[in-house]
Amino acid sequence: MLKRYLRGLAGFWIGLIVLSILVSSCSSSKEDRMKEAVEQELKAADISVGYLGKAIADGNLHNANKLKTYAKQLKIQKPDLAPLIDEIAKDATKEGPLYKSLVSRLDYVKSKPEAFPAVAERLDEVKTVRQAASTSLFNDALSDSVNVLADMSDGKLPRVKAMSKQAEQKSNRSKDYGAGSQYIGNPSYGHWQQNSSGTSFWAWYGMYSMFNNLSRPVYYGNWSSNRGYSYYNDYGRSRYTSPTQRTSQQATYNRTKKSFASKGKSFSSPYSKTKTGSSSLSLASKTPSKSSSYSSGRSSYSSGKSSSSYASSSSRSNSSYSSSSRSGYSRSSRSYSGGK
Repeated sequence: MLKRYLRGLAGFWIGLIVLSILVSSCSSSKEDRMKEAVEQELKAADISVGYLGKAIADGNLHNANKLKTYAKQLKIQKPDLAPLIDEIAKDATKEGPLYKSLVSRLDYVKSKPEAFPAVAERLDEVKTVRQAASTSLFNDALSDSVNVLADMSDGKLPRVKAMSKQAEQKSNRSKDYGAGSQYIGNPSYGHWQQNSSGTSFWAWYGMYSMFNNLSRPVYYGNWSSNRGYSYYNDYGRSRYTSPTQRTSQQATYNRTKKSFASKGKSFSSPYSKTKTGSSSLSLASKTPSKSSSYSSGRSSYSSGKSSSSYASSSSRSNSSYSSSSRSGYSRSSRSYSGGK
């Protein structure tokens, strides 16, 4: 009887060990497949970012050309704003913050694999950069820069891919935050900073600080519920935001919500509702990001946690980039005209 019991017990433990080995083997195999997928996505992202850079350099993006034209005309109308206008026009080149941020993110994900808590999160970031580098998406993203110049022209230059300023404000019941409104919230041009009382306000990077002379200070709590339409805030944020930038945005939201709650007030995210304002965006812009955990909110990045080394290390990298010039895809075989 005892022998049968011992044999049964031994069999149980052997079975448990075999099962454990099989589970471990499957997990290892899955992780290997994920790592291989990352390498394939990195190659595709390299191709897409390079292709986009060539399209920009060759003048094959419609909105990049429009941006150059608007900048030239606006400098004649408002020569005193020439330095700011020239800075905005950089987005029509490979030296603009919008393009350089993609290059920076791709370089980081290639050189710092250990910075991502899980292989899946690294894969998500590569996929997101690859998507953002498509010519049609990037062309749409440039509409914010074009429309910033259009609004600065006092109506002499029309907006592109968006409703008029007056129609948009009426439709959204939004407030006018002055020149550069489309950039507010976009980490390529500035960031939310806390003042001595703990209130978050928008702080511009570098030359963009000239916007301070053209409008009043913008506070997160007010902007959140009264912002107008912009491509970045309503369509591009999921792709043109790095994981650490999204973490920072979530932290600003959490602090503000807590502050409102302490005063007995409710507070909603500025992204809880898509604003009306686009007039003719590409299908790619209206298609949700295909990345899994990062875009859906299951990742630690989007939840506002900053436990990963990416959050601290990339913040230092982004800070350095911001102080100079804000340096922070589907496999494409289409012609450059796809961005027009």
